[in-house]
Amino acid sequence: MHLIWLTDLMQSVLVGIVGLIVVYTLRHYAFTLNRLFGTQRHPYIDIDVANWPSVTVLVAAHNEEQVIEDSLRCLMAVDYPLELLTVMPMNDRSQDRTREIIDSLVEQYPGRIEPFHRADGKPGKAAALKDAMKFVKSDVIVVFDADYMPSTGLIKQLVAPLFDPEVGATMGRVVPQNASANLLTRLLDLERAGGYQVDQQARMNLHLVPQYGGTVGAVRVRALEAVGGWREDVLAEDTDLTYRLLLAGWQTVYQNRAECYEEVPQNWQVRIRQIMRWTKGHNTAMYAYSLRMFTSPHLSLTAKVDGLLLLGVYTMSPLLLMGWGISIVLSYVTHTRLADGALVLFGLMLYSALGNFAAFFEIGAAVRLDGNRNRIRLLPLNQFGFLVSMVSISRATVNQWIDGLLKRELRWDKTTRYRTPGPPN
Repeated sequence: MHLIWLTDLMQSVLVGIVGLIVVYTLRHYAFTLNRLFGTQRHPYIDIDVANWPSVTVLVAAHNEEQVIEDSLRCLMAVDYPLELLTVMPMNDRSQDRTREIIDSLVEQYPGRIEPFHRADGKPGKAAALKDAMKFVKSDVIVVFDADYMPSTGLIKQLVAPLFDPEVGATMGRVVPQNASANLLTRLLDLERAGGYQVDQQARMNLHLVPQYGGTVGAVRVRALEAVGGWREDVLAEDTDLTYRLLLAGWQTVYQNRAECYEEVPQNWQVRIRQIMRWTKGHNTAMYAYSLRMFTSPHLSLTAKVDGLLLLGVYTMSPLLLMGWGISIVLSYVTHTRLADGALVLFGLMLYSALGNFAAFFEIGAAVRLDGNRNRIRLLPLNQFGFLVSMVSISRATVNQWIDGLLKRELRWDKTTRYRTPGPPN
């Protein structure tokens, strides 16, 4: 009797997992088809001459001697009124030459760089941003990581949507600049293309929930203050801010043609740590905002559904592993029609979601839209990257549960840099 009850429960759970896989698979297809054949929204991209607001560019830097100079020199060359632009590198407790490099550039560009050297305080980007805001006097902030190199027109492209009084934040497209380094970077280049060229732009097209991504983004200071500023107790300050703005009635705009160039991980261990940090941060936002999204009277049904699916995206990996385990157990303990049907359906959907034709279709569409078709030859190898991500996300989820039970604080893991620094000035 107990075995029958347990079997029925496992079958129900398996059917639920299959149902979620179907939903996320259809979501991939909807975004990709919209991006290929739907109406594309770029409502702010042509604004070039305007009464521009004052802007502070915050550059997060912790032990960034390898990359910080390139980033700051690129910012010195952007097309934005000099009297309205302040660049504030946030040197957060660095123990290498980061401070020395920043101070040297301050001397080379007098009046244009105002460094914020942070010697103590809680570690992590969100905490550094919170402390730096005490010295910001501008109407808008733009946030970069230290390895990011902006294009000349990027600041204007990110700021332009903020002329719309309902917009609280904007997000540009991130493009790997070290994509040719090795196989991993090439696979991440494909993944980034799918995520930005298709996912983010489709959300923009469909009036859903574009996500502020933590870097290569602008935030209206008034909107940030209205939702309580940066929270230092989170690992994914970008996802956290996206949902606080959304729930407060502010829109986030995605600018697909506003490109900035980053370093992606060149080592699988670094990539795994990055995924695990993102997972923990994103899950924290899911726990905090899912119920509020569901019950919010200010959001449309489509925005609620998209917002909840975005919050739950990192839960799919542990659910897939659970589905595998349940399938194996059921194959030994029962031969009912329901179990057989569920196993077959689960196998088909598993192939679509993990195998992963829906996501492959999305990446293939992004490559076509980018006009760089040679990259498509690597598409089958993304299967390996998906498997690594699935295991890493599941591991991070379990670790987060354990950390919660033991009341451990969230720990920030810095992403390793690879560029060779220039000689000291």
